[in-house]
Amino acid sequence: MNEAASFSSPRLSRKIQALQGSAETTFTRMVRLAGQTPNLISLGRGDPDVATPPHIVAAAVQALQTHHVNYTPPPGLPALREAIAEKLARENGLHYAPLSEVLVTCGAQEAISVIMQSLLDPGDEVLLPDPFYTAYEMAVGLAHGKVVPVPTYAEQNFEVLPAEIEARITPRSRLLVLVSPSNPTGGVISLPVQEAIARIALRHNLLVLSDELYEKVIFEGALAPSIARLPGMRERTLVVNGFSKTYCMTGFRVGYLAGPAPLVAALQEPHHILTICAPVASQQAALAALRGDQGCVDEIIGIFARRRQALLTSLRQAGIPFPHPAGAFFAFADVRAAGISAAAFAEAVLQQAGVLVFPGTQYGRCGEGFLRISYLAEIPEIERAVERIGGLYRQWVQQRQ
Repeated sequence: MNEAASFSSPRLSRKIQALQGSAETTFTRMVRLAGQTPNLISLGRGDPDVATPPHIVAAAVQALQTHHVNYTPPPGLPALREAIAEKLARENGLHYAPLSEVLVTCGAQEAISVIMQSLLDPGDEVLLPDPFYTAYEMAVGLAHGKVVPVPTYAEQNFEVLPAEIEARITPRSRLLVLVSPSNPTGGVISLPVQEAIARIALRHNLLVLSDELYEKVIFEGALAPSIARLPGMRERTLVVNGFSKTYCMTGFRVGYLAGPAPLVAALQEPHHILTICAPVASQQAALAALRGDQGCVDEIIGIFARRRQALLTSLRQAGIPFPHPAGAFFAFADVRAAGISAAAFAEAVLQQAGVLVFPGTQYGRCGEGFLRISYLAEIPEIERAVERIGGLYRQWVQQRQ
């Protein structure tokens, strides 16, 4: 018998089968269809199209040209960890020892994965406000943990309610995830709500993952303080952040986490096994980002602010309501009045209007009836896209009347 002919596809592990299922996911289907759509306007991804500031790119190029391409220490370049610690103290009021309490990772996403792999035993529960960034569900599942969705509501701008958290705590509750500003809703967690959540975490001995990746992408006087600043919380909080959004460095793949020394020490070996270290040229670029003139951040946020305003104005003109997005790159448009599922609406928008947006249900059950619309495109494209979406929305609303 021909050995090659007898080969059958290997069986995936049960955990991967459970996480992925056998059917095509909404995300995969939408991306596949988008690839077949001519003259596509993409308002789907959270990947900034604004150029990385030149001095940051130059630092990466210099690292390559001077052959600084060997492994760094697994926790990251000491100079970068020092710069991160200085940034956290200066901007966030958080004080960490750079060499023992800061870990540089391959983007914030690796930090999330390492935390889940290191902290969760099989069956441990992770409290996760819904809607949520989809990578969290996979990261928890790969660690054999269980996501416990905490519902949030448009009427509160999707800000998580402390009572909803406490109502879902069980003896298996291990970790609470807070993402502020939020992907996908753009909501932020106010200080009074943080204080109430901190009391719950202390009362139930919960660890907290505070995802602060969008901390600079906030508007109209909104604040996104770190819960780690509150009394008793530094000892039980891991702060996750990075450079992708603030400095438009998504492809550089460099982020970081900070927390109490015993926890960070425990995370170093899983990080080392996964990636050894973040790319050295990217670490040099991140160092330049922190040490350089921060005027580039003001320019980037200014571009985002104008695009955000164009998106929100266009949605209002189209008659599509939305909860207030105080931060991040998105509006979570409320299309419940159309009377069809978010997935069906998003697919119709793609196929009939040539616009890529993602259905809210991609981010959890509480996203039903909503579309995540990004403003990461030029303003004329944003306006054209929302005009097309609005035409379909009004058509379906009128048909129901």
